[in-house]
Amino acid sequence: MTDELMPVFVKIEEYKDVLDVMNMIKNKIIDARDTLGKIYELKNEEDAELELWQAALDEAERKVSFVDKVLFEPNAV
Repeated sequence: MTDELMPVFVKIEEYKDVLDVMNMIKNKIIDARDTLGKIYELKNEEDAELELWQAALDEAERKVSFVDKVLFEPNAV
């Protein structure tokens, strides 16, 4: 028999400890995924807000450009 097929014996207490640690790790991974999801949600909200600000700034720039053109080049309109 090779080493790979040999049975492994573990004390019950140690096995329970390993199961507890594995469950804790799984729960931490779930928590991390939840946190990451919330971060992505906040980032998407922030990106949407920045797009609105960009659009407002672009609109203000167009209006200022129009007024500038009207004031300094009356024949251009």
